[in-house]
Amino acid sequence: MVRIKQASVESIIDHFRSLPDPRHTKNQRHLLVEVIVISVCGVIVGCEGPTAIERWARAKQDWLKQVLELPNGIPSHDCIRRILLALKPEAFQKCFEKWVFSCLMSTSDSASDKDLPAGHIAIDGKTLRRSHDRASGLGPLHLVSAWAADQGVSLGQVATEEKSNEITAIPELLDQINIQGAIATIDAMGCQKDIAQKIVDGGGDYVLAVKQNQPKLSNAIESFFESHWKDDDWVGGACHRCETHEKGHGRIEDRYYYLSKIPNDASVFSQWPGLKAIGMAIRVSEKNGITTEDVRYYIVSHYLSGRRFANAVRGHWSIENTLHWQLDVTFREDDSRVRNRRLSNNLAWLRRFAISLLKRHPSKHSIKGKAQIAGWNNDFLLQVLTGKGV
Repeated sequence: MVRIKQASVESIIDHFRSLPDPRHTKNQRHLLVEVIVISVCGVIVGCEGPTAIERWARAKQDWLKQVLELPNGIPSHDCIRRILLALKPEAFQKCFEKWVFSCLMSTSDSASDKDLPAGHIAIDGKTLRRSHDRASGLGPLHLVSAWAADQGVSLGQVATEEKSNEITAIPELLDQINIQGAIATIDAMGCQKDIAQKIVDGGGDYVLAVKQNQPKLSNAIESFFESHWKDDDWVGGACHRCETHEKGHGRIEDRYYYLSKIPNDASVFSQWPGLKAIGMAIRVSEKNGITTEDVRYYIVSHYLSGRRFANAVRGHWSIENTLHWQLDVTFREDDSRVRNRRLSNNLAWLRRFAISLLKRHPSKHSIKGKAQIAGWNNDFLLQVLTGKGV
C-alpha cells in the first residue's frame, strides 16, 4: 500500500484508490499516486508539461522526500508523460472531483457538504488554439468544461475535435457531474432540446441563451417582449425584474433583467422540456461619450426571482472571465503545442484543477501571484495542495 509521510497530505491517496493503474505490473519503479501529486504540484507552480514537471521536482527533491515516499527518487519526464498518456480522462477527473470536494467540505460551515457544488454550474467551451496537428489531419483540441461558479471549482471536461461538437459533448459532460438542485447556464450553442431534457432529468434547472440557431424560438421570445415593451420599459402583465448599475475603468454599465412566465398561446414553447419562463437581459454601456446597447434572450426551466435570473446570466461569464482567462494568461494554455489528444486533455484538466486549488487559497494575491509564491515557498504550496490555508 502507498504510504505518504506527511499527515497533512495523507488523505490524498484515498481519492485515487479507485483509479486503475494503466501500467504493466512489471518494472513499476514509481507509485502512481506520487507521480500524480508531483504532476499537480508542478502544474500549480506553472510547469507546462512533463519535462518542466521533472525539472521542478528535481529542484524540490529534498522537500518532496519529506512529503512522499519516492522509493526510487524523482520520476523521469518520460515516466510522467507515459502515465498522463495512459490515464483515462474520465476516471482521472473523477478522482480529482473527490479531492476538490474534500477541500470544500473541510472549509464549509454547511451541513449539506455533498451538495456543495449545487448552485450555479456554468458550461462553456474553449479551444486550445495551437494544439492542431495538420500532419495527422487534426484541428485544435476543443474542451467543454463545467465550472461551479459559486465555489470557483472545475467539475469536469469533455474533449472534442471541433467547436461544433459541443452539442454532443455537453450531454456527455452532464452525465459526469451532479446537477441535482443546480442552475446550469449554457450559451446559445447548447440551446438544444436534448440538452434541456438531460438537465431536467438530472434534477437541475437551466438558463439557456437563445440566438438565431433556434430561429422560431428566438423570434417568438423577441416578439413577446416587444409586445410588452413601451416607453423603454416593461408593460402589461407580471414580470420578475432586476437592474444593476456599475461605474469603473472609464465605463458606465447599466443592466436590466426581465423574466416572464411563458405565454399560453405560443406553441413553440411547449416543445421545450421543462420550459417555464423566458427572459431578456439588456446591457447599456457608455464609454468616452459613446453608448452601446446589447440585448440577449433566454429560456428558463423555473420562474426565478429577478435577482436569481440576473445572477445566473451575469455569473455565467465567470467561466470566461475567471477560468478561461486564467488558463490563457497564467498558464498560457493557448500556446500549448501538445499534439497527443489524451495527454493534452489530462494536462488541461490539471491546469483547471490547479486554478480551483489556487483560487480557494485565502491570500489576497492574484492567481498568478499565488502560483509564483507556491513555486518559491514549500509551505504555501502545501497549503494550496491540501486546502489547509483556507
